[in-house]
Amino acid sequence: MSLIGPPPLSSNPLAVMLDDVRKERAATVPYPPGDLSFSLRRASQIAKDPLPALLDAYERHGPIFTLRILHSRIVFMIGAEANHFILLSNAKRFIWREGHFRELTALLGDGLLTIDGDFHRRSRRIMLPAFHREQIEGSVATIVTEAGRAIERLQPGERFDFFAWTRRLALRVAMRAIFGLDPDGELARSVDAAALFPQALSFYSHGPLPRMLRGPGSPWSRMQRARSELNRLIYGEIARRRASGERGLDVLSLLLDARDEDGAAFSDRQVRDEVMTLLFAGHDTTTATLSFMFYELARNPDLQAPLRAEQEAVLGGGATRRLPAAADLNGNGLPQLEMVLEETLRKYPPAWIGPRRSVEPFEFAGHTVPAHAYVNYSSWVTHHLPELYPEPERFDPERFTAERKAALPRGAYVPFGGGSRTCIGMRFGQVEIRAIASMLLAHCALELPEGFELRIREAPTIGPRGLPMRVCDPPRAPARVGRLDAGGPAGAERLAA
Repeated sequence: MSLIGPPPLSSNPLAVMLDDVRKERAATVPYPPGDLSFSLRRASQIAKDPLPALLDAYERHGPIFTLRILHSRIVFMIGAEANHFILLSNAKRFIWREGHFRELTALLGDGLLTIDGDFHRRSRRIMLPAFHREQIEGSVATIVTEAGRAIERLQPGERFDFFAWTRRLALRVAMRAIFGLDPDGELARSVDAAALFPQALSFYSHGPLPRMLRGPGSPWSRMQRARSELNRLIYGEIARRRASGERGLDVLSLLLDARDEDGAAFSDRQVRDEVMTLLFAGHDTTTATLSFMFYELARNPDLQAPLRAEQEAVLGGGATRRLPAAADLNGNGLPQLEMVLEETLRKYPPAWIGPRRSVEPFEFAGHTVPAHAYVNYSSWVTHHLPELYPEPERFDPERFTAERKAALPRGAYVPFGGGSRTCIGMRFGQVEIRAIASMLLAHCALELPEGFELRIREAPTIGPRGLPMRVCDPPRAPARVGRLDAGGPAGAERLAA
């Protein structure tokens, strides 16, 4: 017996628009005040540079307001109390599947990001063992092996796109740890996932009008072509594993054999959707966070000295430096690096917006919101409120000392969402980021070109639009990066020690 998933969503943009208009006209209570006139300029600004636009609306209207984006009214709830309301105290008032991330189903299908209700709860329970502490610790060898291979190739004086380099590395890690597939094997080499994912995701970086287009040459068509190639890779491996019975320590193996308390299993399509979702989330957010982290470290070189001192104190220096082990990567082993990571996620939370739809009318901060309204919270905007984070544009890891972090109001820091929608791969992603960052700091320093200005793309997650870097020697003599034999048991034992 298979788990029964939700019915498919329409990908016809006109049908979605008509349904939106119908539900908006059926509202039985008023929308919150805001900017309600039709405005192409506003739609373009929200699509291209939403942070200043939403901060401005917050200043003018307060923690809840409505913006008309083309045909639709969208309610935004901003701030610590709003985040807690949506994510925890009143989470049952909202559904995810019919929010604006419904567009992700065209690429990802019905994975954890795009499902709700009982199917989401049962699917999440089945998948949780893959992200238990022991399973993550078992992946450290894979992460360190892949990071070592990529970092060893970086030579002093070399110029490269750090964002593209990190994407390729993070996707190789995801392919091995999640998909259980050798990135250098015949099947993986026949489908260039590192090129196909950016091609597919570029659909979501277009404005709302281009995303409505269909037919040859459209963003939709390019996304569908990339999706078909990725499907060939995923379905091919599912079929091979079903036929051979081969299993490993990867997430795909767990999904193929998993059963819930009623004995229900995932169908091939459901396995594909979860794998596609995890491959996307497992490399995209890691790529963005590492890129923003090293962008800020390059802009603030004074922050690197305490990081390097911590590295030497914990891992040793020079020829005696050891590779980071699982115990070093749990969040407590490298506290200076942890503060830098948390400040990076504060200033640049990859999953910057949480789109929902209201189930029923409700009240918040003195205003009503109708049933079936689009309701969005934004960690990115909340993390830039000066009443929560003074001088929010300043990169200051000291915000996340134990004392200052404990003083934050609940809901003030939500880079991974919250409640039942907390990112299931959060701990895996953090371990991966800590490991790669630690090894990079040991091997080299990275410099930005003079005059470089960061440009951010916002859909579906935030990330830099390219990040040129130059490799330099670190202040001390370069430490040994080291490399393990891929998946070798002796190496895994050394790392887990």
